[in-house]
Amino acid sequence: MDAKTVNRWLAGRVPHRRTRAVVARILDEPEDLLWPQTRPDLAPGASATAEVQAAYAHRADIPNDLWTSLLLGANEQIDIAGYAYPFVMELLPDAADVLAAKCRGGTRIRLAFADPDCPHVAERDSLEQMNGTLAGRIRNALNMVGKLADTPGCDIGLHTSHLYNSVFRFDDKMIVTPYLFRARGYQHPALHLRKLSPKGIFSSFAEQFEQIWGSATPYPQGLSHGLTA
Repeated sequence: MDAKTVNRWLAGRVPHRRTRAVVARILDEPEDLLWPQTRPDLAPGASATAEVQAAYAHRADIPNDLWTSLLLGANEQIDIAGYAYPFVMELLPDAADVLAAKCRGGTRIRLAFADPDCPHVAERDSLEQMNGTLAGRIRNALNMVGKLADTPGCDIGLHTSHLYNSVFRFDDKMIVTPYLFRARGYQHPALHLRKLSPKGIFSSFAEQFEQIWGSATPYPQGLSHGLTA
């Protein structure tokens, strides 16, 4: 193909169907990933099932190597919103150092934890029958963050939102865990998503994160109020 034609593709023009098929075969990538705008199911108001790469009955069923590959593979942004999620910092023996290095390399990291003293945490603790341990788990997770709290490019916030799912975003890939009644975090189902459309399910959860983050209190303020263990 002429270089000018390829440049037009890169600028957004969609090639003919036969050409798309050839390019997808050469690059060994799905056609709908290279040109998601060709899928009618990604139009506004349509189903976006192509964005679901995998579904798991429980978060605990997600292989550790998938979590690790998402964490290490993110180069632009990492956004996480949940109650405690200490398991993220346990994926690698030096997870805090790895994330700090990513920040220094230009990755934007935003971690939203629940304020351990807010009423919603007590309610969630009671709902999941955790016997008063959730607040302590949050404080423990905050302690595991370590030097990230002072690393430029990493922002940590405390939210008071009543969550119905947790969001783990790594660039244009995401794990979402919808909550089940009385189930613990590791027991919730999980969806592995990839971003294909600005109108899809990925964007819906990304927008939810932005709303939660917009209401969060910066974590250093939490330090001054003795929120850490």
